[in-house]
Amino acid sequence: MKRNLLVTCLIVGSARCVLAQVSPTETAQQKLQRLSDAVVQVQSQVTAYQKQLQFLQEQLAELQSQLDAKPEAKPSSSPADTSTSASLGELRERQAIAESQIATHEQAKVESESKYPLRVSGLILFNAFINTRRVDDPIDPTYALNGSGTTGMSIRQTILGLQATGPHLLGATSHADLNIDFFGNGSQQTYGGSGLVRLRTAHASLRWKSTEAFFSLDRPLLAPNMPTSLVSTAQPNLAWSGDLWTWNPQAGVKQEIAIRTNQHLQLEGAVIDVQDPRLPNSTATASFSLAQRSRWPGLESRLGYAMGDRDTGFRVGVGQYFSPHRTLEGYRFNAWAASADLRLPLGRHVQITSNAYRGAGLGGLGGGGYVDYVYPINAADTARPLNNAGGWVQASIRRNDRLQFNGGFGIDAPFAADVRSASSSQAASYPGLTRNRAAYGNVIVSPSSYLQLSLEYRRLWSNYLVGPTRTSDAIGVAAGYRF
Repeated sequence: MKRNLLVTCLIVGSARCVLAQVSPTETAQQKLQRLSDAVVQVQSQVTAYQKQLQFLQEQLAELQSQLDAKPEAKPSSSPADTSTSASLGELRERQAIAESQIATHEQAKVESESKYPLRVSGLILFNAFINTRRVDDPIDPTYALNGSGTTGMSIRQTILGLQATGPHLLGATSHADLNIDFFGNGSQQTYGGSGLVRLRTAHASLRWKSTEAFFSLDRPLLAPNMPTSLVSTAQPNLAWSGDLWTWNPQAGVKQEIAIRTNQHLQLEGAVIDVQDPRLPNSTATASFSLAQRSRWPGLESRLGYAMGDRDTGFRVGVGQYFSPHRTLEGYRFNAWAASADLRLPLGRHVQITSNAYRGAGLGGLGGGGYVDYVYPINAADTARPLNNAGGWVQASIRRNDRLQFNGGFGIDAPFAADVRSASSSQAASYPGLTRNRAAYGNVIVSPSSYLQLSLEYRRLWSNYLVGPTRTSDAIGVAAGYRF
């Protein structure tokens, strides 16, 4: 059937070509002679094609019989046979991949109302944990408490995301993304949780060659680095132990200024709406934050220098933050911070990463032991922002894309003088931590681009206004599937 169809196509095609060349001035006899010559020519071509087709079929049948023969029936194979088998195997594999891609393409597609590209991604994350002493959240702990430990499993740190590319505007490309997990509840915007869906981060931006205008829900500009962990994704590994990590609404501009090839300055500035800090599993006392009560947005900025690869090259920067606050009683205070960040590659496989800060009223950014301000006992009608300092450092060893080792230490230390000013032998109004430290080490193995496994050990040291230092060892195992 296929052979007859091929012959028919050839005859019809050749006949059309001949008819196209017929001159309107030719006589009927000349036209008949031309068509007869064309038929003879087509018949000769068809005969040649049939011979070639028969030859190819015979060669294919012979090759297929060789491949279907059992390996033990051949005492030895020539290099040519081995090469042929390998080539055919590779072709079959490519064919299977192509068929799978075609089938996927024919499935129902994710489509946005604007018809612009929309991509779905995520991390299905399972983790098992052992905590030797009581902690704030057994799945992803940040500080130690007095009490017995816990053991369990969870999939609450699973992350789902959407990424979109939109239209061009004023010469810029537009981008947006959003990520959610299952680690929050209605009373806690950025941490804790009873297991409900939680908005993690969101970004929307216009990007020119060297400029970006954006609004987002993300960590502050003055703390761009983040510890590496697969076990702790709901909150960064050193949250409340030196990492100013909390996700807050921001809107700003980023500018890069080229100095030399692969070297540039980074200028970033934004307004920020900082949330109030709350201990995990506590409830909200108001529907507005102290920063919102001041009726002025916070300001943040960062000046940085970068060299080499954008994701792994050398980077250093300094930042600042300022935000007016107003308490429920009407007392005003200003939260502020100065920061420094560093990413230092040491050869091809080792990298040092660090953030450090000094400031006051930093509970809304993830510092100060969950406290923004204190009421000094001997000072009437005033609220004082809690001074504190902290930071963290991490060393990473990446052998290749499949294996990496990470270890780090962080500390957040409110000033003792401020804590003492809010307490005495008769009264104690300081509710938070007086110091919090954490150290960790982990190994992350990636058998493929979409599968990840990790084992992690973490040690927590937490100090309170009264009582000894409380500690807990946290051992975690994680398995993740990215899509």
